[in-house]
Amino acid sequence: MKAYVAVTDGDWFETVRYSPEVDELNAWKPTGTRSFRALDPGEPYLFKLHSPHQFIVGGGFFAHASNLPSSAAWEAFGARNGCRSLAEMNQRVERYARGKLVEEPTIGCILLHSPFFFDRLDWIPVPDDFHPSIVQGKLYDLAEPSGEHLWQAVRERLDASSPVLRKMSQGSLFGDSFLLQRRLGSGTFRVLVLDAYGRRCAATGCDVLPSLDVAFIRPIAAGGLRRIDNGVLLRADLKRLFEAGYLSIDLEGRWAVSSRLAREFEVRGDVQSLHGKPLLRPEDPDHHPRSGFLEWHRAEVFRRR
Repeated sequence: MKAYVAVTDGDWFETVRYSPEVDELNAWKPTGTRSFRALDPGEPYLFKLHSPHQFIVGGGFFAHASNLPSSAAWEAFGARNGCRSLAEMNQRVERYARGKLVEEPTIGCILLHSPFFFDRLDWIPVPDDFHPSIVQGKLYDLAEPSGEHLWQAVRERLDASSPVLRKMSQGSLFGDSFLLQRRLGSGTFRVLVLDAYGRRCAATGCDVLPSLDVAFIRPIAAGGLRRIDNGVLLRADLKRLFEAGYLSIDLEGRWAVSSRLAREFEVRGDVQSLHGKPLLRPEDPDHHPRSGFLEWHRAEVFRRR
């Protein structure tokens, strides 16, 4: 098991610390040249404030890393990006990039779920081997003495705060897929599905990012979970048709267009032509739409007649 201690911007921390009901965060970096790969899903990512503050002040559990245009990150996370507006976010990117901001900056997104924040009296001094010259952060093996001591201090605070965080802090649960699905926020789910589908519409292949949206096959309100195999990436108009039951997917992975669409709205063109065409599936078979969710959509949502 590992934990990452990240040097964290104070303004970002203050914004998310006092935001109401924060269930996920984007601990973004100002450049998106490479994705964060230090942690596995479910492992802890800890916030260490910039010097001269040599303290760990909170953290969260790693869910996913991705590089996104700042506007897409703002659409998915809003103030959970640690900023009050997209304009403020871009200003911070420009500040960190020392005036080299492009019109649409790409940022490195580190997506966390179940964030936690310590009271001032509970701030944890950084380990002795966390050198003040460290700019990004440092990875700790929790089986080694330094990492073990650090995690023990974190766990003591989490165990006292809530039953949910107590469970999340148990090493045996790191990466537990069911628990992770229960804790994922809507923004992280959106980015996971975006990346799984290669940022292209599963029906048309459209790759214009602002036009794409994520549809649940079985919505949360109907007993679904935030799992990649319960999501499908679609052009926004097709997402609305899917959710309204005018589009569905059969168990062979082909699109089905309800006959009611043409009858009720006289729709022609590319939507009608989708009928019988194969779904453009994710590369990873584990991310293909799950048959149980598809059966539910066909039975409960699809307008057959």
